[in-house]
Parts: sequence; C-alpha cells; structure tokens
Amino acid sequence: MSEGSEAARERLLERRSDALRRLAARASDLSGVAAARGDATADDEHDPEGATLSGEWSRLSGLSDAARRELQEIDAALARIDAGTYGVCEVCGEPIAAGRLLARPTATRCIRCAV
Repeated sequence: MSEGSEAARERLLERRSDALRRLAARASDLSGVAAARGDATADDEHDPEGATLSGEWSRLSGLSDAARRELQEIDAALARIDAGTYGVCEVCGEPIAAGRLLARPTATRCIRCAV
C-alpha cells in the first residue's frame, strides 16, 4: 500500500469514527423524542418558542440518514483502497486530483467527470 493510500485510510477511519459517534448521538436523541412523543401529555402543536416533536423527529432522522450514507461512502472508499483502485475515476479511469481527495476523500470521480 502506498504512503498516500495509508494517509487516506487514516483520514477515512477518522471520518468513520466521527460518523459513528454522530449516528449514536442521533439514536439517543431519537429515543428521547420517541419517549416524549409517547407521553400522552406531550403537546406537539406549533410552539413559537421551539420546534415541534414531529419536526425534531424529522430533523434527527435526516441527520441519521446522512450519517448512514456517509458510512457507506467511507466503507466503499476503504474497499477501493484495499482493491488498489482508490483515487482512480470510475468514469474515465484517470487519477483523481489529490486536492479533490483531500476535500472529498470518498470521491469516485475526477472533477471533469463529476460535473
């Protein structure tokens, strides 16, 4: 494995840990909202001072979905490192610029093919 691939693996594993932490936090938050929604005294009417329980559930679900998608993209990038295809555009087969991979380590396409 090249030095660049090892550095990419380390960055991806850090991002993976962060995504797992966010996913666990959202699961905990969702449990709290679910408990509040189940409370017969919970008022889910629009509150000008804050979000409704339904709105909060929707927001947290969206954040959880985003973290799950990020985990899938990271796992796919790690698999490409193992396969030796990380950093190669899936469309044209040319190398993906190092700057693009630093900014978006899960990128599967070079800038030219991504547009």
